[in-house]
Amino acid sequence: MDKKILLVDDAAFMRMLIKDALTKNGYNNILEAADGAIAVETYESESPDLVIMDITMPNKTGIEALKEIKTKHPDAKVIMCSAMGQEAMVVEAIRLGALDFIVKPFKADRIIQTVSKVLG
Repeated sequence: MDKKILLVDDAAFMRMLIKDALTKNGYNNILEAADGAIAVETYESESPDLVIMDITMPNKTGIEALKEIKTKHPDAKVIMCSAMGQEAMVVEAIRLGALDFIVKPFKADRIIQTVSKVLG
């Protein structure tokens, strides 16, 4: 599968876990960003098919980056990741156009199931 997926999380370990799950399931075109500001820049330059983005990050939060990406690219496909107890932020993300959310800590099959559903 040559779908381009952008992983956005300030924790390199979390990006590695998600990337590992994706590559084991045939998604090999993976881009990474360590915060929301880099995510917006990378989205502009790379036009990924899907963004998987953490909510809580330095420089620019996932909510701010989502808002910016969806303003310029209303068709952008974004899945948000959040830790337990961030329900208000998840609701805000969905309101802003995120297609789904994954609660951390998550299982690899939950990521794959959500990615497959969003990418068709």
